[in-house]
Amino acid sequence: MTTVTTRTVAYPADDLTMIGHLALPTGAGRRPAVLVGPEGTGLSDVERRRAEALAELGYVALAFDLHGGRYLADPEEMLTRCLPLLADPDRMRGIGHAALDVLRAEPRADPDRIAAIGYGTGGAVALELGRDGVDLRAIATVNGLITGRPGEAARMRCPVWAGVGSEDPIMPPAQREAFAAEMQAAGVDWRLVVYGGALHAFHHPPVDHAAPPGVGHHPRHAERAWRDIVALLDECLPVAEDPIGS
Repeated sequence: MTTVTTRTVAYPADDLTMIGHLALPTGAGRRPAVLVGPEGTGLSDVERRRAEALAELGYVALAFDLHGGRYLADPEEMLTRCLPLLADPDRMRGIGHAALDVLRAEPRADPDRIAAIGYGTGGAVALELGRDGVDLRAIATVNGLITGRPGEAARMRCPVWAGVGSEDPIMPPAQREAFAAEMQAAGVDWRLVVYGGALHAFHHPPVDHAAPPGVGHHPRHAERAWRDIVALLDECLPVAEDPIGS
């Protein structure tokens, strides 16, 4: 296991001061980098640990913020903030680009080798970066199978992996089919994994506050989805490309 260094980073986006969590692997050389987007509730220790796990694998990872340093535990407050955001691709892109700029400016990050992964709203942000034509090596989204504006998926320049629970009422079969149709029509290299019996946010450990209906943790599928994401990164953004000891 590599030694991981972490620090918080403040940056402007969406008329807020965002507070991200940067995780750096051991060494001094440049490494491939990964953006990590949180669920609609906002950046939490779950995504911070994901960034640190990626740093242990050798990536520079930035878990980005959605709500100006706030975690929205109240479901109504979260929906009030997130639903207009999810309906506004330009706002999502603004949040994604601001985080991407921070990651690209990090001296340890290779600005030409970046992937974006995300959960829920954070996954939708990752997809919008792809639809905006950003040069990413891979995109992964769990729960956030949001379709975009007509024709813009053709600008995606990398493989796209998506995961969703079969019993997710927020991303029902019709939404999954629309997402798949959009990716296929655009000629994207895409994959969709449906995890049987899982609800929305199945990857997220249980929380000590109220959650919207249809949300629930599925430990086995959470582990499987994480392994699938790591495999995607290993395929599209391998750390092994870096010289030993860099």
